[in-house]
Amino acid sequence: MSKMLVFGHQNPDTDAITSAIAYAHYLNQNGIEAEAVALGQPSEETAYALNQFNTAAPRVIATAANETDTVALVDHNEAQQSVSDIKDVEVYAVVDHHRIANFETANPLFYRAEPVGCTNTILYKMYNEKNIEIPADIAGLMLSAIISDTLLFKSPTCTKEDELAAAALAEIAGISMQEYGLAMLKAGTNLDDKSIAELLTLDAKSFPMGDKNVRIAQVNTVDVQDVLKRKAELVSAMEAENRTQVYDVFLLVVTNIIDSDSALLAVGSHLDVVASAFGVTLEENVALLPGVVSRKKQVVPPLTEAFSK
Repeated sequence: MSKMLVFGHQNPDTDAITSAIAYAHYLNQNGIEAEAVALGQPSEETAYALNQFNTAAPRVIATAANETDTVALVDHNEAQQSVSDIKDVEVYAVVDHHRIANFETANPLFYRAEPVGCTNTILYKMYNEKNIEIPADIAGLMLSAIISDTLLFKSPTCTKEDELAAAALAEIAGISMQEYGLAMLKAGTNLDDKSIAELLTLDAKSFPMGDKNVRIAQVNTVDVQDVLKRKAELVSAMEAENRTQVYDVFLLVVTNIIDSDSALLAVGSHLDVVASAFGVTLEENVALLPGVVSRKKQVVPPLTEAFSK
């Protein structure tokens, strides 16, 4: 077996990048040669975490089959979110906390999926089960992902397991969880210098729902209006993406990390289905979603149900 490549989803967030790093280290400690790579550049939030713990960003790959025959997936399983040539390599393992969809393999594999707030929470448990010591820098990165995915434990995706893992990792890393966590989250909310294209690709995923192809992007901010003031440009770009990428609907979820609410910007066909999924009225393509912060738990499930009727 050639060196295994470990990576998270396209447009990687903090969990995708750091879980690749953590799982690659875990595999190497178990005698499997592995390298963490990425399917995109780190966000400002992720870059803050990497810099805080003196870790270089994983190199970015466009394809995998040209350099390995075996890969491991973290923080995703759906083919459309993975490397472009995923069908040309063997998937050795998956460690994930999302729904399972559009996934199949020719051979048996290691698959671990748990309904927790963060992939790194699962990896923390795996380290403990094998009695593998977690280095302080990797502990800090794992903690960063848990803070990011749970919005400092405010998200409905957060579980007691996430909180316990975060507390243990903070102790290993030797940092104040609340102080560091808020600083890291704020580092990812500087959106004024982002182009429209960057706003729509910072954290975007595609989801088949019924017979529709739905694109959902999400950005975090401390002021929703800072993003919505660029609505005309965003709508134009989203319409163009719908045409070129054949999305039926493009949604941008703008989440206020302080108030734990979101605004939804929706572009495309079947917007009546989108509105009914959340029980809202779209006014000029926009609706407020009080208490909604999690794409995985509060956005994808109601949309999937609505588009499957």
